Amino acid sequence: MPETLLYTSTPPALLPLYGLVLTARRARPDRNTVLPDLQAELRGVSTGGEMLTAYRDLCDFDHGSHLPVTWPHVLAFPLHLRLLTEPAFPLPLLGLVHLRNSITQHRPLAVGENLDLRVRLGQREITKRGLEFDLITEAVSAGQCVWEESSTTLFRMPNDDASGAAPGAVKPLEHSETIHTPENIGRRYAKVSGDRNPIHLYALSARAFGFPRAIAHGMWSMARSLAVLQEQPEWRAGGFRVDCQFKKPLFLPGQARLQWQFQETGGDYQLLNADADAPHLSGRIEWL
Repeated sequence: MPETLLYTSTPPALLPLYGLVLTARRARPDRNTVLPDLQAELRGVSTGGEMLTAYRDLCDFDHGSHLPVTWPHVLAFPLHLRLLTEPAFPLPLLGLVHLRNSITQHRPLAVGENLDLRVRLGQREITKRGLEFDLITEAVSAGQCVWEESSTTLFRMPNDDASGAAPGAVKPLEHSETIHTPENIGRRYAKVSGDRNPIHLYALSARAFGFPRAIAHGMWSMARSLAVLQEQPEWRAGGFRVDCQFKKPLFLPGQARLQWQFQETGGDYQLLNADADAPHLSGRIEWL
């Protein structure tokens, strides 16, 4: 059983952790690299406050009595960064790629409800692209797991067989809406979430990582999409699971086309480029 890094009410401070991101020296990982058993817990975190209001405004969620489904991810971010800056964690953070995200909300979470957040490293897998690993997060209320997330991240490694399946043609979905992404959306998301990845902040900092301009944060794009979907008449109150695969970067400033289609068991959605012929993300919702 791994030792748990335990925090009460107040998460670990981010500034020292970002210092570790910039200064940590690690051995070069390879395909035999093993991830340690690491976990952290934040007990008694409040889910309300000014930052929640700012997050709702940023992603265009309604200001009702329930939390946005992606808000616990933001609350847990300091724990994520704490684990990934542990000396035992063997991968460099700069350059990691967020591939996909899956959230299961077992019931609506009330604004102001206190939660215990638990984070641990999950599955590790070697793929054609490199080393993939899961970061598992759980939100517990009154002893019951009410929300859980699996976030899959890639550390790229050279591969002689880098071939992959060619992307298929985009299949249009029934409904659509334009999503506008201003140049400063990455900085605004960083202010609310604490997630200050340089590829999302400025064109200059993004160029250092090979991007011509800053790109929208995947978790903002996912949240912004869900904010639209939850306003649709087909949306069902209660528990659901939402999966999201992150694909092509969304450069800032810009605009995208959100498309969706509901069925009896859930719905599909995709955020496409302005020409609606290439995906920035796609996913599915399943009612529980």
